[in-house]
Amino acid sequence: MSEDPDVVSRRIARESLERDDPTGWFEHLYAAAAEGSAVVPWDRGTAHQLLADWVDESQPDGADKTALVVGAGTGWDAELIADRGYDTTAFDISPSAIEAAHRNHPGSKAHYMVADLLAPPADWHRAFDLVVEIYTVQALPIHLQPTAVQQVTELVAPGGTLLVIAAARPDDQPDAETQGPPWPLTRATIQSFTAPDLHLIQLDHSPSPADNTVLRWRAEYLRD
Repeated sequence: MSEDPDVVSRRIARESLERDDPTGWFEHLYAAAAEGSAVVPWDRGTAHQLLADWVDESQPDGADKTALVVGAGTGWDAELIADRGYDTTAFDISPSAIEAAHRNHPGSKAHYMVADLLAPPADWHRAFDLVVEIYTVQALPIHLQPTAVQQVTELVAPGGTLLVIAAARPDDQPDAETQGPPWPLTRATIQSFTAPDLHLIQLDHSPSPADNTVLRWRAEYLRD
């Protein structure tokens, strides 16, 4: 019997953390997946259902607007956003993920590139009309999450929208008892994406479309 993909990803992450390389495990996992020796647990072969639901409900018009997909992986979420007309940039820290995105979506309208959320290009500062963050912050160790949250918020342009989708955990669950990856986000962490000019305008807390025993956040923010 093949090993559970979640177990494999946690082992690869743990090995990176032991080397004091908290983001290196993404490349190790995607490279192993490309070789057929691992499966990326969150690579669904389609856009995330909660993102698709948001698109259906909001009917965003991306004409003459820019979008950024954080931690784009193999590109399915970015393709959905690009199809709405946004000039879409999608990045991942893993070169193997970006290579897979190009293979999966030949002729894509999205611009795929390697970049690091913790040190993004300077010209991305408050540059995007729509920023989509799905499962990237929660894939980072808890001590890095405040920095990652801050970096995400600084990508949103004036008048722009931020959409965050993440696994949820109870606020009373101690960090020390949260074994990742992922390290699901508390309500307090979701609230921390706000700023004096970046407001939480909708927050849904619902069972995962894939597993109703797991709760998910879908949060939408608007910058003044």
